[in-house]
Amino acid sequence: MLFDLNRYRWAQFWQEARKTLVLALPILVAQVAQVGVGFVDTVMAGRVGAEDLAAVALGSNVFITVYVTFMGITVALNPILSQLFGAGKTAEVGEYGRQGLWFGLMLGILGMGLLWLLIGPVKGYLKLGDYVDQTFALYLFFIALGMPAAMVHRALHAYASSLNKPKPIMLVSLAALLLNIPLNYIFVYGKLGMPALGGAGCGVASALVFWFNAVVLWLYVARQRYFARFGLMSRFSWPNWAAQGQVLKLGIPIGLSFFLEVSLFTFIGLLIVRFGVAQVAAQQVVMSITALLYMLPQSIGTALGVRVGQYIGMGRMLRARYASGVGVCMGLAGAVLTALLLLTFRHELVAFYTRDAAVVALGVTLLAFAAFFQLSDATQTIASYALRGYKLTKVPMLIHLFTFWGFGLGLGALLGLYFNWGLYGFWTALVVALLGAAVALVWYLEQQSRRMAARQGWCDEPAA
Repeated sequence: MLFDLNRYRWAQFWQEARKTLVLALPILVAQVAQVGVGFVDTVMAGRVGAEDLAAVALGSNVFITVYVTFMGITVALNPILSQLFGAGKTAEVGEYGRQGLWFGLMLGILGMGLLWLLIGPVKGYLKLGDYVDQTFALYLFFIALGMPAAMVHRALHAYASSLNKPKPIMLVSLAALLLNIPLNYIFVYGKLGMPALGGAGCGVASALVFWFNAVVLWLYVARQRYFARFGLMSRFSWPNWAAQGQVLKLGIPIGLSFFLEVSLFTFIGLLIVRFGVAQVAAQQVVMSITALLYMLPQSIGTALGVRVGQYIGMGRMLRARYASGVGVCMGLAGAVLTALLLLTFRHELVAFYTRDAAVVALGVTLLAFAAFFQLSDATQTIASYALRGYKLTKVPMLIHLFTFWGFGLGLGALLGLYFNWGLYGFWTALVVALLGAAVALVWYLEQQSRRMAARQGWCDEPAA
C-alpha cells in the first residue's frame, strides 16, 4: 500500500493527522491573511474600474512571480531548521536562524532591484493604453519597496514554524491584513491628504504591510520566552558564507519549482493580453479566488514538511514515510471540499469582485476549470513539501519543469493560440499539467521514502 498506510492502526492515522493539522491551522490562517492582502488589492482596484483592475492584475503577476520564487528559496530553511530541531541541536538552530535573517535580507534587496529592472520591458510589451501602462509601472515600483521586508519575514516564518510555533505568524499576519484595508483606502482613493493613486496605491499599501509583518514578527519572536533557549537574538552573527551556500544550494531548486508554477500563470496572463482587458481581469479574479483556496494544501504541506524533517532529525525514517502518506490523504480530503465550494458558489464568488458583465461571465466558466484541478493541485503541492522535508529538491524541480512548462505553457499556447481556443485552451492545459505533476511527485515520494525506510531496516517505531 502507498506509504505503508496500513502499517499502523486507524488511531495512529488520526493522531498523525491531528498533529499535522494543529501545526497547519495557524499557518493556514496566516497564509489566508497574507493572500487576503492581494484580495483587498483586487477588490479595491476593481471598484475603481476595469483598467485599474487590469493594471494591478498585471503588476501583481510580475511581483508574485519574483516574490514566490524568492520565497521558495527561503523555504530551504524549513528542512534545515526542522531537522536540527528534531535532532535536539539547540545552538545550531539559533545560528541557522540568524543566518536565515541575513539570507532573507540579501535576497530581498536583490528581488527589489530585479522588480525595478522589469518595469520597463514589461511596460513596453503591454501597450494597453497610457493609463493602464503607467498604473502598472507605479504599482510595481511601490510594491518592490517591500521585498527586503518580505524575505526577512519569510526567514522568521521558517524559523517559527520549524520550531512548532506558528501562532505568532498567524497573529501578525491577521494584524497586517486589517492594516492593509485602511492603507488601501487612503492611497487608492486619496484620503487623509494623500494623492489618489488608483490601482498604484495598492502597491504602496502592500509595501507598508510587508514592513509591518517583518518588524512585528521580529519583535514577537525576540520577546517570547519559548524562543529564548535557541538564542536567536542573544548574540550577533555576521553572514557565514558556508552556511549561506548550504541554504542557497538547497533553496535554488525549490525556488525554481516555485517559479515554474507561478510563472506558468504569469506567462499565461501575459499571453492573454491580446484577448483584451475583460479576459485579463477575469483571469485575475479567478486566480485571486483559487489563490485563497490554495492556502489549504500549502499550509498542510508546510506543516507536513516540518513533521517529516523533525522525524528525519530523530532518525525515524519509517514514521516520516507514514506521515507523508497521511498528509497526502489530508490534502485530497480538503481538495474535494474546495472543488464543491467552487462549483456551488462560483457565480457569487466572481460577482463579489466585479460588476462588469463580461468579466463575470468569463470568470464563472474559468472557476469550473479551477474546480477540476483542485485534487491534482493539492496532491502535487503536498507531495512537493514532503519531499522538501527529506531535502529532495532537484527531481521535483525537473518534474515541475516538464509538466508546468511542457504541458501547461506549451500545450496551453498550442491550444489557446494555434487552435484558437483562447483563454479556455490555456486552462485546459493547466488541468493536464497539474495532473501530470501530481502523479509524478507522488510516485517519486513513494519510491524515495521507501528506499530510506528500507535502508533503516523497516524497524517498527513507537507512536509519535
